[in-house]
Amino acid sequence: MEDNTKIKVIISGRVQGVFYRAHTKDEADRLDIKGYVKNLPNGCVEAVFQGQAKAVSQMTDWCRKGPGAARVDHVLAEKIKKLSEYKDFEIRY
Repeated sequence: MEDNTKIKVIISGRVQGVFYRAHTKDEADRLDIKGYVKNLPNGCVEAVFQGQAKAVSQMTDWCRKGPGAARVDHVLAEKIKKLSEYKDFEIRY
């Protein structure tokens, strides 16, 4: 299966301290997405998703809702063409 789409998303709102990263990893694993998710110092969450276009789109849609305890105000998504390839999906600290 070819990894043909890679995007970076920044999620703002109440997205830290509500297990957003853990739920993001669960969803990414379910969709066979590679990349990472991490908290940012400004209270946002950053993620990079790499995988099949349909799965990446589903992952981005999921980010707009997030887990039950989260309140997502905004999701900024942009396609990227980084050279790095991801072997799995990880939570970065």
